[in-house]
Amino acid sequence: MEINDLTPAEEQVWRAFPLGESVDFRTAEDEDIALGGDWGPERTVRASVLRALLLNGPQEAGEIASLSLAGARITGRLDLQYATIDHPVRLRYCHFEEVPRCYAARLRELNLGDSFLPGLTAHAMRVDGVLRLTRARFRGVVRLAEVKVAGSLFMEGSEIIAPDAEEPVLQLNQASVGDDLRAAGLRTQGQIRLSGASVAGSVNLNTAHLSHPGHSAIDAEVLVVAGNILFRHAQVEGWVGLRGARIAGRLDLSYSTLSNPGSSVLLASSATIGELWLRESPPIEGGVVLRSAQIDVLLLEPQVVPGQVYLTSLVYTSLIPHEPAERRLTMLEQDGDGYVPHAYEQLAGAYRRTGDDYAARRVQLAKQRRLRGTLPRYGRIWGYVQDATVGYGFRPLRACAWLLSLLAIGSIAYGLHQPHALKSSEAPHFNSVFYTLDLLLPVISFGQEEAFAPTGWYQYLSYALIVTGWILATTVVTGVTRTVSRQ
Repeated sequence: MEINDLTPAEEQVWRAFPLGESVDFRTAEDEDIALGGDWGPERTVRASVLRALLLNGPQEAGEIASLSLAGARITGRLDLQYATIDHPVRLRYCHFEEVPRCYAARLRELNLGDSFLPGLTAHAMRVDGVLRLTRARFRGVVRLAEVKVAGSLFMEGSEIIAPDAEEPVLQLNQASVGDDLRAAGLRTQGQIRLSGASVAGSVNLNTAHLSHPGHSAIDAEVLVVAGNILFRHAQVEGWVGLRGARIAGRLDLSYSTLSNPGSSVLLASSATIGELWLRESPPIEGGVVLRSAQIDVLLLEPQVVPGQVYLTSLVYTSLIPHEPAERRLTMLEQDGDGYVPHAYEQLAGAYRRTGDDYAARRVQLAKQRRLRGTLPRYGRIWGYVQDATVGYGFRPLRACAWLLSLLAIGSIAYGLHQPHALKSSEAPHFNSVFYTLDLLLPVISFGQEEAFAPTGWYQYLSYALIVTGWILATTVVTGVTRTVSRQ
């Protein structure tokens, strides 16, 4: 392309390129870039001119060439696929009429911040520096699958709306980011795909608004993040998929609104997370799936817990804040998988690690009561007996109360009506207290039971005391055995 083929606006850009100078066509700081289609020729630049500059533009000795353009209307398709660009490319506040194509391109730096684009196609693109899409407005799909960014990826305040798209509106699957993914305030309508991506730093989605009701708002299966995922004050309509994800730091969902009524809203099965924070938020609308997840610190406020959870094989080391067992047990009762013994053991273990043995016993007692509902009728009956007598061994003082009550009843009854001796000449002196103890205690013998035989209803009373004694002894031994095994 010859220099004399250029319009005045293009010539200005052409002459600034070898000197690394910026060209800014904006007439006001607050002009609406979305209306750039109406801009005249005085600020219109053909995409073919920009391509020629980047691939074979003029050079100036002692200067670092770069394309730095703002406030331009770019007509035609900017096609850089497979190109290797050694110059920084900064096209800010620009209005693109066609989707730029950077498939498999290699660039030093790409900045499309504050621009209006009908989409972006940049599969497998390599950026040696940073990729800036800050406050860019897209009206089509952004394809960044398998992109490799040596530095950070900036998408703060960006907006992606593609109502007719049948594919994810933001595609970052298999992408690799060498530093942070900064997308605070990101707004999307459709799915974000991050499956298989890796981020060497942190992911910042604070104040983001992601909307894909009834479908996946974020699909981040097997995502790997070396730092944190910050999702504070965000709003999500649809579900967040983190199945198999590896998050070394914190997944912080504090102050956020998660909504996907009638289905699951957070799916983190088999994920490994350093810390999961769910606090200071409205109640989650939708289920939370944490099956087989491994979490070091689970910060979960009871009022945030949704109506349904899935906790099978979930492992966590610490559960905060410290709450009474009754408030935590509600969550286990809402498990969509029904009775999950492992969930009760995890909760009891968390209380024991904090030294709250009373709460741990409450959880274990709740576990036995929940188990009772799964047993056949005879098992449930026996369970009710154990619960009423000694609280499945977790309330052993109940056995003492029962024994003392029965001892008093028997002592009074047999003291008022002494049973006759079987052999008067050999019988010891009758003692109603020790006679009752002989009936109640199945192992210890004081020689009273064998020497005396009650009659009438007193005989039936003795049978009741013997049976009750065996029940109390069995339940006490069961509880002690369970306590020892836990230790």
